[in-house]
Amino acid sequence: MASRAFGVRRWAPAGALASLAYWAQQRRGARAEPRGAAGGLPADRSRLELKMVQVVFRHGARSPLKPLPLEEQVEWHPQLLEVPPQTQFDYTVTDLAGGPRPPSPFDSQYRGTVLKGGVLAGQLTSVGMRQMFALGERLRKSYVEDTPFLSPTFNPREIFVRSTNMHRNLESTRCLLAGLFQCQKEGPIVIHTDEASSEVLYPNYQSCWSLREITRGRRQAASLQPGISEDLEKVKEGVGIASSEGVDFFMLLDNVAAEQVHGLASCPALRSSARIIEQRAVDTVLYMQGGDRESLQMAVGPFLHLLERNLLTAAGPATPPGSHRKLYLYAAHDVTLLPLLLALGIFDHKWPPFAADLTLELYQHRQSREWFVQLYYLGEAQVPRGCPDPLCPLDQFLNALSVYTLSPEQYRALCSPARATELGKGE
Repeated sequence: MASRAFGVRRWAPAGALASLAYWAQQRRGARAEPRGAAGGLPADRSRLELKMVQVVFRHGARSPLKPLPLEEQVEWHPQLLEVPPQTQFDYTVTDLAGGPRPPSPFDSQYRGTVLKGGVLAGQLTSVGMRQMFALGERLRKSYVEDTPFLSPTFNPREIFVRSTNMHRNLESTRCLLAGLFQCQKEGPIVIHTDEASSEVLYPNYQSCWSLREITRGRRQAASLQPGISEDLEKVKEGVGIASSEGVDFFMLLDNVAAEQVHGLASCPALRSSARIIEQRAVDTVLYMQGGDRESLQMAVGPFLHLLERNLLTAAGPATPPGSHRKLYLYAAHDVTLLPLLLALGIFDHKWPPFAADLTLELYQHRQSREWFVQLYYLGEAQVPRGCPDPLCPLDQFLNALSVYTLSPEQYRALCSPARATELGKGE
């Protein structure tokens, strides 16, 4: 059975056994090191040296992806798209190999939807640009001012930047970098992106047959669950949307969140229903993915593998000092962050807001040479699944992460049409 191939594994990805042995040897030689009360964790954090940071973030505020079928439509005027001067920062987009930017089927799709007022669907707004600039400023305070980890100007040797191939994400990344480096750079800014068919920075329904088939069935089943279906009809009736209209809580949340952050409102009933709309959208996602390890693997397993690989490269004993990037930036989406938070065991049952960020810091103890991970969500320290403390020993963090991590080979096997058929029979 294919499912047996992806059972829980102790942390030992290919090429990492030597690192694990190295850390074990270092720990045995450092048992006399003073410890904190959390069981083996450093008592003095000043003895930790920051080695690498990875930030996964949602784009800033945008226009809705699809308008609601309401009589009174919100007007999205082009003035909402004005670029704040402080966010201007030149950049180039390439594919992952450094070649030309691939075509973006999503942007082509959004150009086909013009909202009332003239703004296109899914466009980053001035509000979103300022949100991302503010996130960049927060990162600057953490990693340039408070801790002199990054250069105060953009240095391409220190930073790797990757984004999904959507204009709002590329522009969000520009604004973040402008805030982080105050529009100062020592070399060209290159944002890497991938073909839509092989992108791993979001759940890829195009390439993962199994995920697409399972999600479709569970989404339909979720809409019929007691409470969810009743609340959906109640909200639709309250805002004046016909029962026959194909509107679900995701579409409702997308519109109400966009309207609220821009100070707009299509109708009072939609605004007053915002809390139940978010709650039921979360409930639907949890029904679709929350209790199923394989669904989370297919949704974000390849991305977790990427984050894991960066950690292993930075912490590997064979990696020359200074040869890896200090900062990895990944511009993603709410549908990326939510399953990531579930996999990490830190989901707060709230929909990831615009400009939300998930940050992984890698530290090494100066004396014992042990490695630790510190995780933050929305700037707040978190205790990941399988960890005793917010400051988590790297091997424990990776052991917990391995439950959901998928190599490219595992991903292809789990996402195959044959696997989709097998899982469908078990539903």
